[in-house]
Amino acid sequence: MKYLEEFRDVATVKKMLYKLKLESNKKIKIMEVCGTHTMAIFRTGIRDLLPDNIELISGPGCPVCVTPQGYIDTAIELSKREDIIITTFADMMRVPGTDSSLQKQKALGANVRMVYSPLDAVKIAQDNPDKEVVFLAIGFETTIPTIALSVKRVEELNLNNYSILQSLKTMPATMEGLVLDEEIEIDGFICPGHVSTVIGVKPYEFLAEKYGVPAVVAGFESGDIVFALYKLLKMIQDREPKIENVYSRLVKYEGNQSAINIISDIFEVTNSQWRGLGEIKGSGLKLRNEYQNIDTEIKLGISISREKKLKGCICGEVLKGKKTPLECKLFSKACTPVNPIGACMVSEEGTCAAYYKYGKK
Repeated sequence: MKYLEEFRDVATVKKMLYKLKLESNKKIKIMEVCGTHTMAIFRTGIRDLLPDNIELISGPGCPVCVTPQGYIDTAIELSKREDIIITTFADMMRVPGTDSSLQKQKALGANVRMVYSPLDAVKIAQDNPDKEVVFLAIGFETTIPTIALSVKRVEELNLNNYSILQSLKTMPATMEGLVLDEEIEIDGFICPGHVSTVIGVKPYEFLAEKYGVPAVVAGFESGDIVFALYKLLKMIQDREPKIENVYSRLVKYEGNQSAINIISDIFEVTNSQWRGLGEIKGSGLKLRNEYQNIDTEIKLGISISREKKLKGCICGEVLKGKKTPLECKLFSKACTPVNPIGACMVSEEGTCAAYYKYGKK
């Protein structure tokens, strides 16, 4: 397939599903890592059309969902200070902390502002020189280049009232952690399309070479996803694990070198704390030493709070693919999109939100 219309063509997708059913004969568990894939799979009904022996499980690819509870609590505490303006993407506003949320704090008078880009937060810092503007720097390789750009912009402007509270995450090391978890037993991955437009295909190759686990980089049309599943099934049955790319219209093998360069100029690899997954070695990024004046924790002399587990919430198990939202006692009862208890119900890319929106109640 070459043109976008072909990836949406119902007849083409039906043919691929038919071939998929002919090819499948053993129990296979595939993880779609990206939350946008999860939503696309529900929206297009793919999950219900697959052979019974193919199980799709959702992974930790939603940036809001994997941000630790302690980070949310720390941001809420900072929002209570009169000398601070908190800036953040929209989804973070509604994520519940232990006792409140940024949205609730804003209603109580806190200076919390939604932005579409970290560069908007830099502009707010320019306009408010008497306040410290803290940007909540969460997310994966997809958003990290623009956060790096904001750091460069702050240096150019010589601003001293902008900083970032870091919880940045990278995907390949996390996927290795999932492969090593014997309780999950993943046979293959659908790799995150958005992240892959930045990092390319190469960083996933260790999955096949070291662990014998195949993976396919895929886009978000129904044809992309079914084609990726077909490729995975073939590699698993033929015992020829590789990393393939069926999203070549946007993803290049070496990735986006400009984005990769600016990330490495500003950040370096570190361990990272994930909601529900704990600390994963080498799965995060932190500012390099020369930019530590922009690190909120160092600048304000604070530490991110330790994570507190929400009673009854199983977001951690859902993020690992060990349980589905339907196994949570809070799902669609105490926890709904209007009144989310866990982060997986907040974000549009969250697994619980997908189950709820598409009728798996």
